[in-house]
Amino acid sequence: MDIEEDIRSLQLESADIAEDSNGVVSPDDGKTEVEESINTNQDVEEPTNAKEDPKPEVQAQSIKTDIKDKEVPPVQDEEDEEVAVKRHLNVVFIGHVDAGKSTTGGQILFLSGQVDERTIQKYEKEAKDKSRESWYMAYIMDTNEEERAKGKTVEVGRAHFETETSRFTILDAPGHKSYVPNMISGASQADIGVLVISARKGEFETGYEKGGQTREHVQLAKTLGVSKLVVVVNKMDDPTVKWSKERYDEIESKMTPFLKQSGYNVKKDVLFLPISGLIGTNLKTRMGKSICPWWDGPCLFEALDAIEIPLRDPKAPFRMPILDKFKDMGTVVMGKVESGSIREGDSLLIMPNKDHVKVVAIFIDENRVKRAGPGENLRVRVSGVEEEDISSGFILSSTANPIPAVTEFVAQLAILELLDNAIFTAGYKAILHVHSVVEECEVIELMHQIDPKTKKPMKKKVLFVKNGAGVVCRIQVSNSICIEKFSDFPQLGRFTLRTEGKTVAVGKVMGF
Repeated sequence: MDIEEDIRSLQLESADIAEDSNGVVSPDDGKTEVEESINTNQDVEEPTNAKEDPKPEVQAQSIKTDIKDKEVPPVQDEEDEEVAVKRHLNVVFIGHVDAGKSTTGGQILFLSGQVDERTIQKYEKEAKDKSRESWYMAYIMDTNEEERAKGKTVEVGRAHFETETSRFTILDAPGHKSYVPNMISGASQADIGVLVISARKGEFETGYEKGGQTREHVQLAKTLGVSKLVVVVNKMDDPTVKWSKERYDEIESKMTPFLKQSGYNVKKDVLFLPISGLIGTNLKTRMGKSICPWWDGPCLFEALDAIEIPLRDPKAPFRMPILDKFKDMGTVVMGKVESGSIREGDSLLIMPNKDHVKVVAIFIDENRVKRAGPGENLRVRVSGVEEEDISSGFILSSTANPIPAVTEFVAQLAILELLDNAIFTAGYKAILHVHSVVEECEVIELMHQIDPKTKKPMKKKVLFVKNGAGVVCRIQVSNSICIEKFSDFPQLGRFTLRTEGKTVAVGKVMGF
């Protein structure tokens, strides 16, 4: 009889295991899961089943405590090490309004598997209902109603995609001149720029001529530290272009002198590519000769992968300009690490207010990580400060070597274009954009003009300068701001001056 009972109990147990696939967790299964996890050094979720035999549960718990005693690192850390192998780069999409920046960004996300077919179909229907069939790809990047209704990007859209060697964050900057301040905040976080130019007849000319955003965006990108530029000539499939080599060459020949004038080394730092953002040609894979017989260069993904960016020092003093803040189980700040590294548990300063904070949690995209290095876009949960005491433009900074907070500084400026041939003199007021800071400023003293030939300061003191001049001056701001000397931290020492919606000068911080 005893043997029969044993057999029956064994059968019941095997039936329990079989039921497991229907969502019922058996106590034995829980135990084997725990044993397996010991072998793979992972944290264990306790078996959750109220009607279990108490013995296996006790066993499972005792095994779990053993694991905790050994302090096995959590799973996420192993993943982090794997992720850390891939470099991370921010790519800003810039160019004139309607050049196809959001559409190209949307197509990249679709091709790299970040958006599924169903979502695309939904956007296609939505765009069709608004009689804007060709806008559906842009809806991936332009998420709010105002942007979709007008077909114009307003805020800087963010999205992520990966290639075999790199992780990229797309920053989709607005092209319209009313939203240039938003474009500046996007470009100031970028490592690489993708300048989107429309090849369609008339559209390139509008963007490139005086008053077009193509010129202003290129000048701003260079000033804001975007050292590498991929110029994509979009809409090559348009009926007015039909992959014409003549049109492509015309655009390249007109853009090259202007890029040189803006400070780019065209041979080393600029690459031209023909693409079609709407249908995705030459983005992820090279196009065939049947489409474009004269092109034998790389596709966009290959070009982005091949770009070399100088490595930043992870051991340098920590600097993270704050772009945004919100409440989520505490105060959370967002930004890009410009230098140094951050770990959970670090004590840091929020400058210029000198608030001491402790790092509670760090997130890259949606993943919580223990540490992060330079170039990463982070959300950092901190304790010790209220959300309303932080503004965008503040800096999360190391305590040992905090960033300087100043109300006055010496700068070297290049005057681009003053409004209505105004003169630039002491008392000139403008809006200063430096990393994520936007602040009113006043030029209080012109110290000396820069000789355009020797690039050295002239001895003769000047009272005013005009368009195209270089000048060293002293600038004052109404509130304390955090900046660095350009020679120490280029990312936090370059700025632009704008007046009435136009960029009038670009400059770098020389001293305090």
